[in-house]
Amino acid sequence: MSATYDKLKALLDTQKSLSDDDIAKAIATDGEMTDEEKMKLEADKLEAAKTSATASVTMEQYLEACKVLDTAPEGSDEYKKAEALVEQYEKGQ
Repeated sequence: MSATYDKLKALLDTQKSLSDDDIAKAIATDGEMTDEEKMKLEADKLEAAKTSATASVTMEQYLEACKVLDTAPEGSDEYKKAEALVEQYEKGQ
């Protein structure tokens, strides 16, 4: 792996997120990444976001999402978001 990827991966591990500015600065300093490294970094970013999202679903959010599931039309955007919150909360339990 390139120095750019290694630096960005370390930053992602500590911050749990990366901004476009962080990526641009690393590329300017250490050079471009390969397409494979870009895909791997994007996958790492999504995994970090997923992990932090799962940890942050509170009981209040879960209960509110359950209410939305009871009232919103099935298949609507609101329903899908609420369903995702409920699933995240239940997986964490």
